[in-house]
Amino acid sequence: MIDIVNKRKWFFLISILLLIPGIISMIVFGFKLGIDFSSGTVMTLSFNPPVEQAMLRDELIKLGHPEASIQKTSGGDFLIRIREINTEEKGALTTGLTEDLKAEVNIRDYETVSPAVASEVARNAGIAVLIASVFMLLYIAFAFRHMPNPFRWGLSAVIGLLHDVLIVMGVFSILGWAAGVEVDAMFITAMLTIVGYSINNTCVVYDRIRENVRKGISKDFAVTVNVSILETIARCINCSLTVIFTGLAIYLFGGVTIQEFILALLIGVAVGVYNSIFIVGPLLVVWDRGLKTSPKPVRS
Repeated sequence: MIDIVNKRKWFFLISILLLIPGIISMIVFGFKLGIDFSSGTVMTLSFNPPVEQAMLRDELIKLGHPEASIQKTSGGDFLIRIREINTEEKGALTTGLTEDLKAEVNIRDYETVSPAVASEVARNAGIAVLIASVFMLLYIAFAFRHMPNPFRWGLSAVIGLLHDVLIVMGVFSILGWAAGVEVDAMFITAMLTIVGYSINNTCVVYDRIRENVRKGISKDFAVTVNVSILETIARCINCSLTVIFTGLAIYLFGGVTIQEFILALLIGVAVGVYNSIFIVGPLLVVWDRGLKTSPKPVRS
């Protein structure tokens, strides 16, 4: 029988090694903020005849937008992020691109976010994640109220959620510095989705622990937790793989506008599986007896 619980120090160490680079990156580099958090204008442009991305970038620089971020979509359009512009500047930009590139410009989408709105979005996003965490803690504590120290169960689940959130945030901080990957409102949506998915896997493991405690399969709580994890590990992995395979297909063949959302979701689901199997259950054992190991888990 695989002894996950008694090897918890190693799994905790792996989590620490995953967390540290991301936390350092968040402190040193922060995030590359998208329009939702930093204000600006986003447009989706199509050209007839088609133009090259390098040519478009050169023309945007000539027209006074050296900060422009350009992404080519799977349909051949260009997703452009620039500083905030008004209606007159938008018209001048369109006219300039038409004349310089000798191509008809069609604006498919146009969105402008002011600094005040961006600040409010950032604040509300943080509040949303905090409220979600508090309600998760209270829900778990209530759902497992008949277990010893139910508040510990809720706190362990929330620590697991923070583990998942911090790792994903750290990865995006590193990607923002290294590859220009932005954090926007879709990223917050992905984080809340990850929180919900992770807590679902955690509840599956917790339910099995509760059932086995009631059955009295062992007087040693660590043994009970280990057996419960092993009984649910296949279910957690299989369900997560279905999400990962679907997400990969969308990431590879879907639109560029949701790629960051899907990327965050893929990382979060993978980390959430690891958390549900190797972190949350062993945390309950740490609450119960500390980091010291227990006898070899066997069914009794």
